Order: sequence, then structure tokens, then C-alpha cells
Amino acid sequence: MARNENSAAGGEGERRNRDRGERRERGENRDRREEREGDDLVEKLVGINRVAKVVKGGRRFGFAAIVVVGDAKGRVGVGSGKAREVPEAIRKATDQAKRSMIRVPLREGRTLHHDVYGHFGAGKVVLRAAPPGTGIIAGGPMRAIFEALGVADVVTKSVGTSNPHNMIKATFDALAQCVSPRAVAARRGRRVSDILGKREGEKEAA
Repeated sequence: MARNENSAAGGEGERRNRDRGERRERGENRDRREEREGDDLVEKLVGINRVAKVVKGGRRFGFAAIVVVGDAKGRVGVGSGKAREVPEAIRKATDQAKRSMIRVPLREGRTLHHDVYGHFGAGKVVLRAAPPGTGIIAGGPMRAIFEALGVADVVTKSVGTSNPHNMIKATFDALAQCVSPRAVAARRGRRVSDILGKREGEKEAA
């Protein structure tokens, strides 16, 4: 009887060790994958605030950081982190931004396909596609997003708030609504030319 209990306990211990090893291996693979993805990522520090927590005996100070991360090829993410030291807060924010990256379709790799509106809380933003040579007409946190995203020409306007958190979340709300003509055509079961219509030269020739 005792032998059976010992063997059962030994089997349980081996199973626990095996599960632990699998979790460790998954964590190492995830870290390696994040390192590979982070080799060519653009990191933009949007802002750092000093925050205070009131505890018995006084106030405990820390730092809150906002970081935007992108690959300059249509992927971008944002993250925030808090810590007692600035470098640790930036590291936490960067890790969160890498995990929350989204893909945004770009026209010719330089601008948006269409105008789009976004809002979050009191923040409202308008993003407009722009012709070549316009540049990034945006200020504050929004400029960091488009630089990390890889957009070269865009015109933006923020209304209602200057809080960087609300501005960034409103901008991401707008970017999440961006779709490419190819995606719209596939959803409708039509060709891209049917969605965009004929170009001016083709109309004149017709």
C-alpha cells in the first residue's frame, strides 16, 4: 500500500516537473520571438509622469511611461507601464506595446487609404489621407504613432482633449477602422477596379 502511494506521489512529481519544464520552454520561446521582432522595431517614448501613492508614513513616488512601438511597415502598438524607476517603467510599457501591435493597411506604403474618424472618452481625432510631399501634419503623441507606423503623408486634427492617453487611444480607434480596397472587394465579392472606379485617364479614353 505504501509502495503504491509512493509511486503515485512520484508520478505526480514527475508530471509537475514536466509541466514546469514545458511552461519554461514556452516562456523562453516567447522571449526569443519578441527579441527577433524587436530587432527592427521603432520605439517612441511619448511621455513620463511622476505618480504618487499615499501610504502609511507618507507618499511613495513612482513613474508612469507611455511608449509607442512600430516596425515602420504598417504595424504599431502602444503600451503603458508603472515602476519605481524610469527605466523599468519604460521596459514594461515597451513590452506591453509589442504585445498589442495591430496592422494598418497603407496606400503605396506612405499614407492611409481613406479619411477616418476616431474617439475615446473626450478625445476625438480626424485622420486624412494626403498627397506625396505633405509630411506628417500631427502633433504630440499622434506624430509618434505615425512615425512608428511608417506613414509619410497624413493630415490629422485632435479635438476635445490634450490628454496623451485619450489622444493615443482615439487614434488607435481610428486606425482600427482603416481598410484597404482589396479587403472591401473581397468582402463584397467584387474586383478592386469595381470598388475604386475608373481612373480619370480611363474615363477620358472611354
